[in-house]
Amino acid sequence: MSTHTLLLFSATVLPLVCTPGPDILFIASQVMSGGTPAGLRATTGVLLGYCVHSFLVALGLAAVVTASPVLFEAIRWAGITYLVYLASKMIRAALRSSELVVPKGQVTNQLAKGFFTSLLNPKGMMVYVAILPQFMDRHGGNATLQAVVLSAAFMFWCAVVYASLCIVLGRVGRGKLSDKRRRVIDGSAGGMVLVAAGFMALVRQ
Repeated sequence: MSTHTLLLFSATVLPLVCTPGPDILFIASQVMSGGTPAGLRATTGVLLGYCVHSFLVALGLAAVVTASPVLFEAIRWAGITYLVYLASKMIRAALRSSELVVPKGQVTNQLAKGFFTSLLNPKGMMVYVAILPQFMDRHGGNATLQAVVLSAAFMFWCAVVYASLCIVLGRVGRGKLSDKRRRVIDGSAGGMVLVAAGFMALVRQ
């Protein structure tokens, strides 16, 4: 797999990782209640949940890529459609005025709760099922290895973003994200995801 493909994949998923969702809200709530260590334990649990996704998707996508080019194309366009949908949601959210309040949670068994949070997170599932196939080369050989490498890249960015969030929130100790910052994050992420969707629709592997 080329470095260019990994960089493009990272540029596509990074805005999604940074956008507040179930994973980020859960991790932030644990930091608010138990400090940075609690948030880092929750982050570890989230990453373990994504490991399960990685294993299942790596096997399944490899079979699809190898056996059915038509089905692969269907998944590819479903992923592009989903990216456009996500981008529109982010941009609409950026146009609305509201503060994002982080719920305060109990610091109990963060590892297990983090695991099930990511395992059942629809956004995480869609990254694997609808977005990851866009970057797999049907003619590049070893589809399983390609899926594993892309999954590892996704989990790497989750680890970087979520751990950074734990450290920042642990020091700041606030339970809400200002309206201005929230709108900038949503608007920027939505624009980047929309550009990525357009690029993938125009470039066929």
